[in-house]
Amino acid sequence: MFWNPVFRPSHESLLRQNEEIDRMELPRIQNEEELEQYKASGDLVPINASEALRFDPRLSEDRRYCRPWTRDFVEDLSEAYYKRFHEQIQVNSAVRTVQIQKKLRRHNRNAAPETGETASSHLAGITVDLQRRGMTKAQVQWVEQYLVPLRDAGLVEPEEERHQWVFHIAVSGRYDDWRAGKDSVANNSQVNSGSSNQDFSFSWDKTNVSLDQDASILREP
Repeated sequence: MFWNPVFRPSHESLLRQNEEIDRMELPRIQNEEELEQYKASGDLVPINASEALRFDPRLSEDRRYCRPWTRDFVEDLSEAYYKRFHEQIQVNSAVRTVQIQKKLRRHNRNAAPETGETASSHLAGITVDLQRRGMTKAQVQWVEQYLVPLRDAGLVEPEEERHQWVFHIAVSGRYDDWRAGKDSVANNSQVNSGSSNQDFSFSWDKTNVSLDQDASILREP
């Protein structure tokens, strides 16, 4: 199958993912004990199955967790995808511990390391892998088009992995700020027909992008 992704994996992408983790001062979760602590504190929240979202059955229930803003992103994407195709998005992977990543690397030479400047962003809970295998060309293109404005705004850092056939998507903590602003403008527009001059500026790495808070930014193509 010809592979020509919009979001090609790269060393630079791994660096950006880790720089965002460091900017937010998030820890890399070391082991099961730490994982349970972050669940108990609410720093990690469960991803919920729905009519729009399912899990790879091989993903254990204790790892179906992520950061709150990442869950918001997954819910937004899956609901939009379901509205367009009446099919579910599948989550293949979410949070991992350093221990799990070490084991994974023994069997998957393409897996990111568990330490260093290119460590897997799954270790901080900001990242999900969404199943791409089985999608039609139109469905893959739809997801790519959905992600492009978010990537350009510095809200997500996506990769289309070739060997695992997933969308690997790291989500910035700024996603919820953008989401709240978008919803606020959408609500205000129902009360005031005048246009809003508000905008938010976000950055991921050294890229600054100003996003006009138009509620249609994620409208279906």
